[in-house]
Amino acid sequence: MDTVVCDTPASRATSRNVTTACPLLQLTGQHTIPSLLVLTGKQERGGPVTRTTTPPPRAARRAVATVFFLNGAVFSSWVPRIPEVKDALGLGDGALGAALLGPALGAVVAMSAAGALVSRHGSRPVVRAALAAFCAVPVLIGLAPTWAALVAALTLWGAAMGTLDVAMNSAGMAVQTRYPRPIMSGLHGCFSLGALVGAGTGAFAAHLRLPVPWHLLAAGAAALVLGAVATRALLPAGDDALHTGPAFARPTRPLMLLAALAFAGLLAEGAAADWSALYLRDTLGAGAGTAGAGYAAFTLAMTVGRLTGDRLVAAYGPVRVVRRLAALAATGFTAALLVAEIPAALAGLALLGLGLACVVPIIFTAAGRSAGGPGPAIAAVSSCGYLGFIAGPPLIGMAAEAVGLGGALGLVAALVALLALGAPAVAPAGRARPHRAPARGGDGARHVPDAPEPPRPA
Repeated sequence: MDTVVCDTPASRATSRNVTTACPLLQLTGQHTIPSLLVLTGKQERGGPVTRTTTPPPRAARRAVATVFFLNGAVFSSWVPRIPEVKDALGLGDGALGAALLGPALGAVVAMSAAGALVSRHGSRPVVRAALAAFCAVPVLIGLAPTWAALVAALTLWGAAMGTLDVAMNSAGMAVQTRYPRPIMSGLHGCFSLGALVGAGTGAFAAHLRLPVPWHLLAAGAAALVLGAVATRALLPAGDDALHTGPAFARPTRPLMLLAALAFAGLLAEGAAADWSALYLRDTLGAGAGTAGAGYAAFTLAMTVGRLTGDRLVAAYGPVRVVRRLAALAATGFTAALLVAEIPAALAGLALLGLGLACVVPIIFTAAGRSAGGPGPAIAAVSSCGYLGFIAGPPLIGMAAEAVGLGGALGLVAALVALLALGAPAVAPAGRARPHRAPARGGDGARHVPDAPEPPRPA
């Protein structure tokens, strides 16, 4: 069934027959103020054209955004407590580093199974179950009495995190397909906002000397209650469940290109997270506070980029957004490394965060359009991305042994430049031009060109 949009005199004349809950149509009794009408192309013989429209699922969008926010908040609330866990167990740097691989490894292992679960059962039940596990496990981290118990708890947490990551992105794609404009970058922006809130509350809990198990229990319980309420508004499971078809994504060429971009983007993100402070302190001689400001600049710029990314994608299309932002980031970060001064490094890290901000949301959106369904495709791409996130820090460390940390971070700039070159891989299939926001008419209302009348039956 073809769906067209029009604002014609004929549509205004028959607008009394419209039954809709869309806020664009202001109902007064049985009459409507002329507005945008969606024509289904169905017409009774000798009667007026039947016009129906489905409002975008705003409640479901808010539900998914809440899940993204809670994911970032709970995870980041643990990060400021890492030094206390290290001291309590008497761990060295090497033992702690090995333990911190647990979440990423657990996530990679769980993601393929998560994609199959979403494909079979839909994203709603998987999101709710994974969110419950994700909120319940952190207290086990705080209670871990040994290094082995810590590794087990972190790996289990990573499995819940990876499952939630796939399911919530699939839920976001289910909402995206029903929305008239891009929303995925904004959802990932909610994750970044949650990360900022979680890091702040974790630091405050550490300042109050709140015991780690009690803090993580409170954070998980609060998120669990909020999530249980919010996820009631998710789309029904049947809306994105594929009861037939593959449970795992077939490695097609387009999907492999998206996976490679995710690997490069998250490798660069992981390297910035783990090495920015050390570069500022050890290479450029910054103080402890200034060294920490480097990652803060990166994170804030990424948050801003994600919260504004949907508008950029709507105006210019995903290919242009990835290409131009990645080119800006690669150029700015390379210049900062060449200048090798603290202010330049802070500016370069901010540009790097801005350039990477929309990469993962756009890649997941492109993967979610795969013929096999969003769950398996997002799982495959996410797994490769997490592998990049795991591999990035040690690869930069090994390169730093040979060429210095400044030279090693040049690999990050090179990867971001490759993202710019690989931007065509995120283009929506079958679309020659990017989606653009409708122009505004002289009365300030949004208008689109008049659509042709649907064919009348013979």
